[in-house]
Amino acid sequence: MKLGGQSYVVYLIWAVLVVELVVSLFNGHYSLAFIALATLTLSFAPVLFADRFKIQLPIHFFAGIVLFLFGTIYLGEVFDFYERYWWWDVLMHGGSAMGFGLIGFIFVFILFEGDKYAAPHWALALMAFCIAITIGALWEVFEFAMDQIFGLNMQKSGLMDTMWDFIVNIIGAAIGAAAGFGYLKGREHRGLSGMIGEFVAKNRRLFRRKKR
Repeated sequence: MKLGGQSYVVYLIWAVLVVELVVSLFNGHYSLAFIALATLTLSFAPVLFADRFKIQLPIHFFAGIVLFLFGTIYLGEVFDFYERYWWWDVLMHGGSAMGFGLIGFIFVFILFEGDKYAAPHWALALMAFCIAITIGALWEVFEFAMDQIFGLNMQKSGLMDTMWDFIVNIIGAAIGAAAGFGYLKGREHRGLSGMIGEFVAKNRRLFRRKKR
């Protein structure tokens, strides 16, 4: 996956993070510099992953990942969006859970090489849902680790915040898995199901059993 040809939103976010990194280092605000560097580094991770496994990520798919990282780590911590706006946490976790649901479905679909009839449609969607929930749980562990190691406050109110995050993750994962179910039912050009269709179209070799 090449860095060129990405969404202008992605380039803008990268520019903001680089400027923040330089300015923070110059002013001696090393905690802000670390957050900017961490966000920037994580935003490049999908590119390295895609290159390693020769996967073509759709532009909108990659932009969604970068937006999530920017929103949850940079805006959430540097500008304290989680405290300023009560709905920010719901937006971030709900959006990410839907994305995890899509990723989970794509992963399952790759395992079956694009065979829509290798298992009942509901079973494929259920597996996608379980994968999304697992990723969401790992993210909660990441938040806990960041709070404990670097003194951040990603978990906010502790147990209550974590449990609400899990509830939102379940709802978002269900929506993402439902999009996968819709794709299997032939709605591959609509909404979130369309993003799955775009990914499949760009990575035909991973779905050899898919009927054209």
